[in-house]
Amino acid sequence: MQLNIKNTFTQNLPADPVLENTRRQVKSACFSYVTPKSTSQPEMLHVSRAMAKALGITEADISSQTFLDIFSGQKVLESTKPYAMCYGGHQFGNWAGQLGDGRAINLFEIEHDDKHWTVQLKGAGETPYSRTADGLAVLRSSIREYLCSEAMFHLGVPTTRALTLALSGDDVLRDMLYDGNAAYEKGAIVTRVAPSFLRFGSFEIFAARQDHKTLKTLVDYTIKHHYPHLGQPSKATYIKFFAEVSHRTLEMIIHWQRVGFVHGVMNTDNMSILGLTIDYGPYGWLEGFDFGWTPNTTDSQHKRYRYGNQPNIGLWNLYQLANALYPLIEDTVPLEDILETYKSNFEKKSLDMMRSKLGLAQNDDQDHILIQNLEDALLLTETDMTLFFRNLSNFKKGDGPKGLEVVKDAFYVPNDIADSIAQQWRDWFKAYDSRLENELLSDEERKVKMNATNPKYVLRNYMAQLAIDDANNGDYKRIDELFQLLKQPYAEQPEHEKWFAKRPDWARHKVGCSMLSCSS
Repeated sequence: MQLNIKNTFTQNLPADPVLENTRRQVKSACFSYVTPKSTSQPEMLHVSRAMAKALGITEADISSQTFLDIFSGQKVLESTKPYAMCYGGHQFGNWAGQLGDGRAINLFEIEHDDKHWTVQLKGAGETPYSRTADGLAVLRSSIREYLCSEAMFHLGVPTTRALTLALSGDDVLRDMLYDGNAAYEKGAIVTRVAPSFLRFGSFEIFAARQDHKTLKTLVDYTIKHHYPHLGQPSKATYIKFFAEVSHRTLEMIIHWQRVGFVHGVMNTDNMSILGLTIDYGPYGWLEGFDFGWTPNTTDSQHKRYRYGNQPNIGLWNLYQLANALYPLIEDTVPLEDILETYKSNFEKKSLDMMRSKLGLAQNDDQDHILIQNLEDALLLTETDMTLFFRNLSNFKKGDGPKGLEVVKDAFYVPNDIADSIAQQWRDWFKAYDSRLENELLSDEERKVKMNATNPKYVLRNYMAQLAIDDANNGDYKRIDELFQLLKQPYAEQPEHEKWFAKRPDWARHKVGCSMLSCSS
């Protein structure tokens, strides 16, 4: 493989001087050199051709032994030195101290077509940051990460990407639900790709240790290589940096809310400094519209990371980043102003997003009431979010009394739609129909716009679980079926209509479909 390799991160940031791969507190360093664990019998299960092309990897490369060796951790590419990053983080609202890449190993950086990429293996073995874990990953979690990374990209959601999914050939011991029932599962490795894997926690760790020298080095590096348009590092530039990170974080979360994605574990070590969705663990997609839903069993009691709270958690995490950057700025006022701007922008952007989902191109001062009444109606009975908004595009002006018929397939228990619930829906469709009279778009034009905003296909947990169940039995065809489906989430794809359906009853309480842990 002829790749345009760069070592920007390791050449510009302080390295851990200790080379032994032992668990330890790593001080005054942004990373530690580490070698991936050799696997017994690696097998490449799937490759994202689009991502490979973006990296300058050819079809001939993909079919080579070298490709398998590099992206399964068997061999290290010549003239590269893999490393794991040091960072800390707030987990479920509490400072957890040093965390770091416990099962991620960065292989190298690539520049291609004027874009910069960091290439990383997840599940390739222990690092100094693994704590008590083995640094490995299992097939089920790897399938979920691989499929979702690319699915989110095609949905138009800012995200890290995935290049490959490989079996390691080794079994891995996991306690899936942390209930004492550990079992061996197939081991796997995902190759993840992003311009950078720096997180909020990358900066927090140095602020917490009052290592302001390394903090400044890292912030200056980040601005120079990922935010160069902000100018040379200075206090004013640090403020602009925080403002842009805040803006990107909000943009990402608005997209999550738009498509019904719940991250599940929005710890500060899982927040990208570039505003990308990162670390696909116990994520989930809303089946029934529910602000209180979280897919993470670890969070089932307090529901800190529930769907409706994601914008608030984004703000809370930005507060922690502001605290980390404060030693370089020494002025709270501009930071507080930026956080206030996040709040006001969320209200505006959320309203605009919901208008787009409803096909409203014009602004009306009463739209927030229409939207609030819709959300109230959606909560009356279990209503599939994806089906509802997609089918709503079939509504035609003047058909207010027929509205319920248009969206009936979205209701999990159609018999519930009677009496007062039906009346509330009829009232809403009457108001919606009246509101559409103010719109200039024809029914067909509005449908096209709505269908470009409301996906027809998302990676529902039961779909991923079907692929996982097949893969555990040695059948990997469904991985590709879903991968191809999710490359065009807004297209009709009549040959895949079976995936445009409510969650089946068998998946309601099945592990992997409704219950996921941080090891998922």
